[in-house]
Amino acid sequence: MSAVLVAPRRTPIGNAGHGFAGHTVTELAAPVLREVAAAVRGAGITAEIDDVVLGNCLGPGGDPARIAALAAGLGTAIPGVTVDRQCGSGLDAVMQAALRVESGADTLILAGGVESASTAPMRFWPGAEPVRYTRAPFAPPGFPDPDMGPAADALAAARGISRDRQDAYALRSHTRAAATDFTAEIVPVHGVERDERIRAGLTAARLARLRPSFGADGTATAGNSCGISDGAAALAVLDEAHAAGLPALRVRGAAVAGSDPALPGLGPVPAIRKLLRRTGVGVGEIGIVEITEAFASVVLAVADELGLDEERICPEGGAIAMGHPWGASGAVLLVRLASQMLRPGGPALGLAACAIGGGQGIALLVERVA
Repeated sequence: MSAVLVAPRRTPIGNAGHGFAGHTVTELAAPVLREVAAAVRGAGITAEIDDVVLGNCLGPGGDPARIAALAAGLGTAIPGVTVDRQCGSGLDAVMQAALRVESGADTLILAGGVESASTAPMRFWPGAEPVRYTRAPFAPPGFPDPDMGPAADALAAARGISRDRQDAYALRSHTRAAATDFTAEIVPVHGVERDERIRAGLTAARLARLRPSFGADGTATAGNSCGISDGAAALAVLDEAHAAGLPALRVRGAAVAGSDPALPGLGPVPAIRKLLRRTGVGVGEIGIVEITEAFASVVLAVADELGLDEERICPEGGAIAMGHPWGASGAVLLVRLASQMLRPGGPALGLAACAIGGGQGIALLVERVA
């Protein structure tokens, strides 16, 4: 039995410390879950919600998915589980939900992701003098464990991806996002109605003036990298029989893979290759590819390795322009795919993929249901 995705919704993506500065993961996820559930019921789907599965990286713990489900008013009978695969968490949550539906174990799951960088708790290693840290290790001692910014610079150097090429890709992302109306997929939350990072009128000259962010010899800048962000996204995952007649995306397959922790930006490559082998789909058949634009060098390196047509990647802009709410970003990719694929004449096949700290990748292939 195939799993399909319906009712894609997301919050606006907020800049950390701004529009959602005081709003927790619960306060971001609950309105989206409530809207997805209402859309499902409004479409005449009466199946019980079996579970809520949300990705999250830096929340306070305590199972944010369950807390958000309660806050959304779904009822005390609806459980929830939280997934952490870092930047791939939201996509992994949907993948897990789809596999459960395909197995026949469940019929309807609300799945997605949420992140509030603004309200993430401070974390400390214990000791006589506790040491604060901003992220947990991505790899154990003895393995490379670079921060993602320096790793993006290293990837650009290793693959010969110039600053000019990164800036050109970033300009495309900014320009296309500024020209796109995202209203139909957005659930306004706490008075915020639009993505906060998007700026119209950005030029190549302005991008070229920005200094490297992670070292004088680097090529990643504030203009060709994502912003630290807050946001949530979710979809309803259900069996195809219950979704008959609704605008939907069918899940064709998903895959995760490991890669070199020193160059985590290449993580999507083995995951996408595994996925395409499993499904028998060729790169040239995919009409649209949404990759989390954490850094321009990451997207370009993946495109080069796989022979992806850059024009098919994030055609309406991506995280460079919109922001990257880590635990939610994979689900945001699916919302973006649905918005574009379900339009009249939209592409038949779409791919979502994320690079993950520590050297992992995740990818999910969907097709438009006729």
